[in-house]
Amino acid sequence: MERHIYQTGIIGNCAFLAHVHKNTNIEWLCWPRFDSSFVFGGLLDQDKGGSFTVLPEGEYTSSQFYLENTNVLCTDIISSEGSYRITDFAPRFNQYDRFYKPLMLIRKIEVLEGNPRVRIKCNPVYNYGKQKLSPHRGSSHIEYRGADENIRLTTNIPINYVLDEQLTVLNEPKYLVLTYGVPLEAPLVSTAEQFLRETISYWRIWIKHSSIAAFFQPNVIRSALALKIHQYEDTGAIIAASTTSLSEFPGSGRNWDYRYCWLRDTFYVLTSLNHIGHFEEMERYFNYVTDISVSEDFRYQPLYGITGEKKLYETTLDHLDGYMGNKPVRIGNQAYEHIQNDIYGQVLISLLPLYTDHRFVFSERKDSARWIGYLLSKVERTIDEKDAGIWEFRNIANTHCYSNLFQWAGCSAAEKMAEAIGDEALMQKAADLKTRAAKHIEDCYDPVRKVYTHAVGSPHLDASTLQLIMMNYLDPQSDRAKDHLIALEKELKTPAGLFYRYLHSDDFGKPKTTFLICSFWYVEALACIGRLDDAIREFESLMQYSNHLLLFSEDVDEETGSQWGNFPQAYSHVGLMNAAYRIAIKLDRPNFL
Repeated sequence: MERHIYQTGIIGNCAFLAHVHKNTNIEWLCWPRFDSSFVFGGLLDQDKGGSFTVLPEGEYTSSQFYLENTNVLCTDIISSEGSYRITDFAPRFNQYDRFYKPLMLIRKIEVLEGNPRVRIKCNPVYNYGKQKLSPHRGSSHIEYRGADENIRLTTNIPINYVLDEQLTVLNEPKYLVLTYGVPLEAPLVSTAEQFLRETISYWRIWIKHSSIAAFFQPNVIRSALALKIHQYEDTGAIIAASTTSLSEFPGSGRNWDYRYCWLRDTFYVLTSLNHIGHFEEMERYFNYVTDISVSEDFRYQPLYGITGEKKLYETTLDHLDGYMGNKPVRIGNQAYEHIQNDIYGQVLISLLPLYTDHRFVFSERKDSARWIGYLLSKVERTIDEKDAGIWEFRNIANTHCYSNLFQWAGCSAAEKMAEAIGDEALMQKAADLKTRAAKHIEDCYDPVRKVYTHAVGSPHLDASTLQLIMMNYLDPQSDRAKDHLIALEKELKTPAGLFYRYLHSDDFGKPKTTFLICSFWYVEALACIGRLDDAIREFESLMQYSNHLLLFSEDVDEETGSQWGNFPQAYSHVGLMNAAYRIAIKLDRPNFL
């Protein structure tokens, strides 16, 4: 079977994200927010999704690359008449003491060789493809009406050629500036060039200000750049992916909308940002979580909208074909109704650096005792409950090892925070709850197989229990940790080093693809217990599962190495960053635990 790889790169500016296909099409773009209707959605329907292409007549070859250390993407096209380059970017730079990040997509087209002719097709849609927008001619622009706000294409290509989709010779740089709401009123060419220079400079300075070790540095840099543009800067939320309904494997029905913020990812995301020294993003994300926490009386939802929306009603869009014909297409996500009790621990751990890292001024946090006690009360109310677990089983509830692990870890963090602020009562409460959580974890231990199962009373194994080692619940140098890892390897690891989340049936049957972040967790666990050569080998092996731009999907097919699931998956890139950091630390300081 042929290997399936996603043929797109992403650009973004922390206000929107777009996917650019190797065939030049803007394959995915939602405006005005990450979770709005697509304006271009060819990813889910080649006909109803609209299009925005810059192509020659006849056959051509294409290649893509990012300008080094940026989120500026170049697509080179070679045809019989010559070659040209499209430089796509979303403007982002400092202006007037804030970040300028307009809803503006800029495409620069320049000749590389010969006299190539190109045809511009720009056909935006709205309401998830149910509505075609009507073009209206301007002097140097086309205005598309019918969305919530007008969309305008400003260009120095003759307007008639664009409207009629007529071939035009490239004899000088051409520009296509697409805007939502506020149009470009400034001079086209000089403004586009200035925005390009400023955007390149912004991204390169951002990377220069990142602390990234030498181990697989280009891969970590690309992952950091990808993760950065998954943050909706207005609120600080970080989405799981910019896409919806990219199937976990063909015909699976596991097609989910990932354009939301999962609190269960909090610890991993903040850890990865901490590792590269980016505190502004951490604080923005922390403020988002704080806003949600203050508004919740009893329990957290597993996920929220990017501005804290609670009701993420799940519906199917039956008029769309789906990616490669894989239906259904879903918007919204019913998982917001689930119970996942690891969340409270995740949030507590995410707060810990604010009290133990002296680059943060925790003495200014006047409400610390109330805040820590508030979260501990949530742990206390839910610590003995069954839940849906990290993998969001829709009709199955258990006392999950992973959920109690993060309650244990959260209480450990709360102990340290209470000590930092000198609150002995909170320290004692955290210690007592930690003991209760540990009892549930130990109830998952199978002494015959020398492994922790995924839930109390269950024989099944689950890759999420790798975290017992990384979270130091198990001493990484202990026999119990090493035996647990061996048992998980034996059952869930593929010969190529990929890892299944689990192999037992769930609400949709048995999984058929591996979950990429589990493979990176495996690498971390290997490094933790001292099997560093194995960790490096497995990490190197995982690099083959990226696409041509070092971007990773959610799932990988064991047999073909194909990419599946929503793409690119922020979780996968976070996993890569954390695994690389764990190895780099070991290489620099062999005795570090």
